[in-house]
Amino acid sequence: MTAHGLRGGVPGNTPGAGRESRPTRTRRMAGAAALLAVGVTTLALLPASPAAAVNAQHPTVVSANPADFSPHALDGTVYRIIQIGNRVYMGGSFTQVRNANSGTVFNIPRLVAFNATTGQIDTGFQANVNGTVRALEAAADGQSIYVGGSFTSVNGGTSRRVARLNAATGVKLAGFNPVSLSAGVNDMRLVGNRLIVGGSFQTVGGVTRRGLAALNPTTGAADASVNMGLDGPRSTPTATAPVKVEALDVTPNGGRLVIIGNFSTVAGQARHQIAVINLATSPATLTAWATTRYQPTCSNGAPSYVRGIDIAADGSWFVVVTAGFMFTGRLCDSAARWDFGADAPNKQPTWVNYTGGDTLLSVAITGPAVYVGGHQRWLNNPQGRNSAGPGAVSREGIGAIHPTTGLALSWNPGKERGVGTAEIYATSAGLWIGSDTSTTAGEFHGKIAFFPLP
Repeated sequence: MTAHGLRGGVPGNTPGAGRESRPTRTRRMAGAAALLAVGVTTLALLPASPAAAVNAQHPTVVSANPADFSPHALDGTVYRIIQIGNRVYMGGSFTQVRNANSGTVFNIPRLVAFNATTGQIDTGFQANVNGTVRALEAAADGQSIYVGGSFTSVNGGTSRRVARLNAATGVKLAGFNPVSLSAGVNDMRLVGNRLIVGGSFQTVGGVTRRGLAALNPTTGAADASVNMGLDGPRSTPTATAPVKVEALDVTPNGGRLVIIGNFSTVAGQARHQIAVINLATSPATLTAWATTRYQPTCSNGAPSYVRGIDIAADGSWFVVVTAGFMFTGRLCDSAARWDFGADAPNKQPTWVNYTGGDTLLSVAITGPAVYVGGHQRWLNNPQGRNSAGPGAVSREGIGAIHPTTGLALSWNPGKERGVGTAEIYATSAGLWIGSDTSTTAGEFHGKIAFFPLP
């Protein structure tokens, strides 16, 4: 499928021919997790398992009818969701939450834990984070969790942008004292003995490390083995912004790191908003994988327009979603599949699905589907100009794309658009979404909703 061939009908909900089913794995989990229940204050330590930086793989597309048990955030935005055992954590900018079918409001700001089966909020988990949470990652011990964002304190104690918390109580873990980052963290992955963090920071411990760094996962000290020299902040005639990493992901074997964000060079080489890094070496090195397709500008108001990335479970391809504006031939307001293949320049997408002028913010690959979210109105809309062009299908706020053809699947629950769906996260039981709105599939679901497998 070429970048401009997304027209016509909508295929059914079956995976592409020849795709193998894979064991269920949970994105952002670095170790086997302990089974957690509401009100439990201790965790049983389980043996560690290899890193798994992919979404759980599903046998089919999830139901379009969201579950009734999910809790509600009553303000702000849910930016990140992760499950450890039977506990789900959601992070964001919200300050108040409540259980489904309950009027009792809890003042638990920005980071909440709840039961994955019942949705009941665990009031025993109290982190009291003073700023927005944008990144969550399970620690290898199965008993703690890494948190990243724009905060400067946790439970009244200093924690600048990164913290490691007891997964049952929210209390900061003794011994983890992260080096100071000059600005916020947007995403993170634990890869072996390195906690990779990406964000808008320009220095780490007073040393220049723009947008991307590694920390020791036990102590929080800076790890000099990831020093990729991101530079070349993009600009337009009306807007400028500092170098940053908007999002990142790691292949299941931990060998490759893909970063997207506001940069034009990495390790002294041209890399426009996207780069593939080899983590198998120490220090990490830049690969020859490169594309110029994200070099053009999409909007004068947004120097950088890449927003989300997810790598497939087999580690051979990934999808990037973008904001932007309507420009023929550019990857603005689109979801694009990229295959790693041989490390080489001038890479081209395998397929592109355009919204026709609306932002996509999040993406999750589950096997039979590539789920995308934002404030889009349509998919299959390469000729749309803030309108439904030939072949466009309505997919408000969230949709699903066939992984092989690049065309929209028939799954269409619909969602209040708002700023957009900021998070899509798959577990073995279904699909979580987080956003700034409270209506999904015509029902009230405050900032978070769960679509179970049928």
